[in-house]
Amino acid sequence: MARPRTKKPPHRRLPVLAAAASLVVGLGALPAAAQPGGPLAEADRTPAKTPVAAGYGGAVASVDADASAAGIEVLRKGGNAVDAAVATAAALGVTEPYSAGIGGGGYFVHYDAKRHQVSTIDGRERAPLSADKNLFLEKGKPVPFADAVTSGLSVGTPGTPATWDTALRTWGTRSLAQVLRPAERIARSGFTVDATFRRQTADNEARFKDFPATAKLFLPGGRPPAVGSTLKNPDLARTYALLGERGVGALYRGEVGRDIVRTVRKPPVDPASGRVARPGDLTERDLREYAAKRQAPTRTSYRGLDVYGIGPSSSGGTTVAEALNILEKGDLSKLDAKTYLHRYIEASRIAFADRNRWVGDPAFESVPTKALTSQRYADSRACLIKDGAVLTSPLAPGDPRRPVPCGAHGKAAPTPYEGEHTTHLTVADKWGNVVAYTLTIEQTGGSGITVPGRGFLLNNELTDFSFVPVTPGVHDPNLPGPGKRPRSSVSPTIVLDHGRPAFALGSPGGATIITTALQTLLNHVDRGMPLVDAIAAPRASQRNAAATELEPDLWNSPLRGRLEAIGHTFKLNPEIGAATGVQLLPDGRWVAAAERTRRGGGSAMVVRPSGKPPVR
Repeated sequence: MARPRTKKPPHRRLPVLAAAASLVVGLGALPAAAQPGGPLAEADRTPAKTPVAAGYGGAVASVDADASAAGIEVLRKGGNAVDAAVATAAALGVTEPYSAGIGGGGYFVHYDAKRHQVSTIDGRERAPLSADKNLFLEKGKPVPFADAVTSGLSVGTPGTPATWDTALRTWGTRSLAQVLRPAERIARSGFTVDATFRRQTADNEARFKDFPATAKLFLPGGRPPAVGSTLKNPDLARTYALLGERGVGALYRGEVGRDIVRTVRKPPVDPASGRVARPGDLTERDLREYAAKRQAPTRTSYRGLDVYGIGPSSSGGTTVAEALNILEKGDLSKLDAKTYLHRYIEASRIAFADRNRWVGDPAFESVPTKALTSQRYADSRACLIKDGAVLTSPLAPGDPRRPVPCGAHGKAAPTPYEGEHTTHLTVADKWGNVVAYTLTIEQTGGSGITVPGRGFLLNNELTDFSFVPVTPGVHDPNLPGPGKRPRSSVSPTIVLDHGRPAFALGSPGGATIITTALQTLLNHVDRGMPLVDAIAAPRASQRNAAATELEPDLWNSPLRGRLEAIGHTFKLNPEIGAATGVQLLPDGRWVAAAERTRRGGGSAMVVRPSGKPPVR
């Protein structure tokens, strides 16, 4: 339950709008798909993107304009935030197929305005029931990562359809068929290829061309589609129609599932390509026995606000919470930029040291979630941070079960690689319900394997497991196991102010998701940035590594030299994350916020940009 915290003083008033003139999204900016009853007209297929919008009746923010418009369409027709979130996610499966889709999984965080309660769904993919800790070993040695990525071996049991079904049955007001219709329409009529989509296709061209079904769909004429061209996916339109008619049982117990299993067990490679794609051991039983898990959120308080996230199997909620608790006792709003960034970087370093040692699938591991998110434990770790010195990475973890001030527990476990091309959407409705939902098929293009005749790519999420223990001799909670969920860094976050939504946010980006969510939240709450500016601000990402990653604006800033002078080491990362968020304003308006430039910019929309607040 969302109960107000009293142990800490009230938070400072959150910033709201940067420039009112930039916030209006009118009906004319939406495609025909989002107009009440309108067909998806050829000329209006792609609406203009805008990174921020404010108004009444609900809000949607995603990376894609067609997807945000699909969510707005559902809200306009009386659906709630859950209905709109599923509609937006389904549309992203069409227009962002390299980042999400029904061949993958994700994590869903929901605020119920009537009950003032935050709940979550773990829709993470699972390893086959036949898997063990040696899943990625051959003759005692790890399978080369590049070979594992493009294979049936890396495909986990998809969780996205089960997540949609669970969310709609639990909190939704519309049927699966109803919320899939906008996405089905986009898949049938097509969407306009932008520069980001073409670049992602070109980056994957070498492996896409080796799978005939993938090449046919994403390499028309044998080449990446041209910017401005229309890409249609009639197979996915038919798959969505089938799921709408028969429910997700068509995938977990029916013909779509049989096609998935056949594809995983014998990846359909072009014989002339010379590619060897390792088979996986996914079975129809794995699909039948899959279930999305409803579970309690993580929770901590920060500056008088209640911060809710997703618990294990994701490490996002625990790691964001620990870092916030470490930073709680210092007033970041009064610090100069160098000291602020230093403390943020060090808190993230410490939280990742603990995440790597303690977080895995709680069905298999004893994860001390409550202790990791406690203020007591954070205080025992915060004493490590000194303003004039830098901690050495990889830093050894502490022991949340028995906190000792500045203590260490065994050897350090560095952060392994995670694919970065996930997607996130954030939705609110006129009743005050909120959804923060991050979904993924792992790295760009997932496994690269499209299910023939079905129009969607399969995930390669099992590569998020550790192939071998990260540190020899140290227990690794993220080794494979039968039916085990690999650890994730997904961090969909909902923040409440005395039981009412203040804002919500999330991002893609592999392990950088955690630092993106954390830094955006700090920018907004402590540094006084409007949400859209907090999202746009240049990012730094420290994940218990020797070097902190910096985006170009920080890399080229004098701040870098000032931080290097006290011992920080940096490396350049051209782009970190692609966040979206929503915020409830005091006058009842919703602000939707997305990226200005990352991934080509995001899409923020509201139902009604002007008028009086609706009666609640």
